[in-house]
Amino acid sequence: MRATVIHAPHDIRVEEVPDAAIQRPEDAVVRVLRACICGSDLWAYRGEAQRQPGQRIGHEFLGVVEETGPAVSGVRAGDLVVAPFMWSDGTCEYCKEGLYTSCDHGGFWGSVGHDGGQGEAVRVPHADGTLVKLPAEAVSDDHLLTGLLALSDVMGTGHHAALGAGVRPGSTVAVVGDGAVGLCGVLAAKRLGAERIIALGRHTVRTDIARLFGATDVVAERGEAAEAAVRELTGGRGAHCVIEAVGTEQSMRTAVNITRDGGAVGYVGVPHGSGTGLDLGVMFDRNLTLRGGVAPVRAYIPELLEDVLSGAIDPAPVFDRAVSLDEVPDGYRAMDDRSALKVLIKP
Repeated sequence: MRATVIHAPHDIRVEEVPDAAIQRPEDAVVRVLRACICGSDLWAYRGEAQRQPGQRIGHEFLGVVEETGPAVSGVRAGDLVVAPFMWSDGTCEYCKEGLYTSCDHGGFWGSVGHDGGQGEAVRVPHADGTLVKLPAEAVSDDHLLTGLLALSDVMGTGHHAALGAGVRPGSTVAVVGDGAVGLCGVLAAKRLGAERIIALGRHTVRTDIARLFGATDVVAERGEAAEAAVRELTGGRGAHCVIEAVGTEQSMRTAVNITRDGGAVGYVGVPHGSGTGLDLGVMFDRNLTLRGGVAPVRAYIPELLEDVLSGAIDPAPVFDRAVSLDEVPDGYRAMDDRSALKVLIKP
């Protein structure tokens, strides 16, 4: 089969690799119908996260089950399914607590020795604990299928940030980051009843989506200018709830500085760089809460799935470019130079 592999920074290729195949009784093989490129994939692409030459890449996909191992009972051949960005057994203590990302037997797609999502098929370990069935009729609805793909990562991650920030009906929310996760954070905040949502972003195409998703205000400044703008919009006090969806020292510092005393920051931006942007003394004095981390999206898929199917939320607009599998290297270049927000892959 063909799949995307990374050989070195800025060296993404689509190559022939061994077919995905059942290796353990708990496995399933999924033929990929939709995959995508994540902003976090760019850290490997840029050389800021280490990968072995020839390692698979990609962690967001949905598709059709082709084959299952003898221990799999929750899905069967022919089922349309979506996979969260990590596999999990669904039975360990962490999974039972809803923290699927800490599963005793879990792992990331594209890790050494495992298939990545950006290919023709994927071997899925612990299929019963990982895969979520989708309505079969969705396969013929291209827009719906695209929205459902967002459940594999960005919609669930935005929701995790909103929960970490304590978004509640009537609250004022600020979102730092105009990538796909930040935009889904806007959508999640709106879904949870936020009254006012301030999106921080400088790219009109992206902030237009933020407004579509429910943002009431847009702040285009950065750094101290952005902090001043948010405080002006909030009567000098800041936002009750702040979503941090970037992961840099500056973005975290901005998030903390625009949070209202007694408020909370929900952080899901993958940390990169040497600094944290956090001053515990400031957080202590102002009674600020910090909560977030790797989103256990498997815990959120069932409830978010209902809202996508009903049309209550539609995350599909975060995908602004579609490529074939052969065009995946072009998709990486487009996201790296910010000419694309999030690239959809149709194998």
